[in-house]
Amino acid sequence: MDLPDYAIEASRLVKVYPAKGLTPAKTALNGVDLKVPRGSIFGLLGPNGAGKSTFINICAGMVRKTSGTLSSWGRDIDSRPRDARAAIGVVPQEIAADAFFTPHESLELQAGYYGVPKSERRTDELLSALGLSDKAQAYVRTLSGGMKRRLMVAKAMVHSPPVLILDEPTAGVDVDLRRQLWAYVSDLNRLGVTIVLTTHYLEEAQQLCDQIAIVNHGEVVVCEPTRDLLRRLDTRNVVVTPDHPVTAAPDLPGFQSRLRAGGAFEVSYRTGQSSVEQVLAAVRASGVHIKDIATEDPDLEDVFLSLTGARA
Repeated sequence: MDLPDYAIEASRLVKVYPAKGLTPAKTALNGVDLKVPRGSIFGLLGPNGAGKSTFINICAGMVRKTSGTLSSWGRDIDSRPRDARAAIGVVPQEIAADAFFTPHESLELQAGYYGVPKSERRTDELLSALGLSDKAQAYVRTLSGGMKRRLMVAKAMVHSPPVLILDEPTAGVDVDLRRQLWAYVSDLNRLGVTIVLTTHYLEEAQQLCDQIAIVNHGEVVVCEPTRDLLRRLDTRNVVVTPDHPVTAAPDLPGFQSRLRAGGAFEVSYRTGQSSVEQVLAAVRASGVHIKDIATEDPDLEDVFLSLTGARA
């Protein structure tokens, strides 16, 4: 069987949650077109409520789409739902621990859910790969939060899916665990597993992902190779506190300035084209006396602003 070009492929995907009582209907996905190249590490970024989790849950078979098409590993979720779900392992954002089982029992049980024959199960291998061998017979409730998160990765891999989705896998974990997790994920990717990552840590996406899609308000704002997207993300802000509060941001040729609360203002500049010194020179040339300055790296809201104007 020929391998598909895309691990996940969505076309005009729509999900509308119907109205309930006083809660109006909500469009979570609004015509999403998305292709995740086979063998890539693919970043799916966006603020809370952008539609990322809905997209993941449709892929995992936990939410039904309203319209459009979606396939996982070349298997359409309408005509081959069981096969499509089997192609994906999902590590959810919330830690769901089997408190009264051991990690070994949890993996065996999970493998049974997927119909993996006992002779083909990789329980010990997965526990070792994720640094949990010494906790194999301990109750899950005794594990640390980081260990539980590693166990969830192992559970998602019991049926050897060709696609692994990681939904905010490093939220709230320490630096060492983050490095261990990414080392394992990188090893999986080198073995051919396609990784889909959602994260609010933009630096993680920049370091790990081959391609990044940014989703906002249920739509794909941009989907590009990371190297191309990073060229858009070289904006930094200088926050200027003047001697006397201003009521309007000064007009600075070559820069964008916006008023901030308390009479301060921010100035955006591209690191490849300008410097902080040039920004400060422009501020002084406008007649503003500087009391204090601070620099800020962009967050996802800044990225959206640079791409869409004011959508985030």
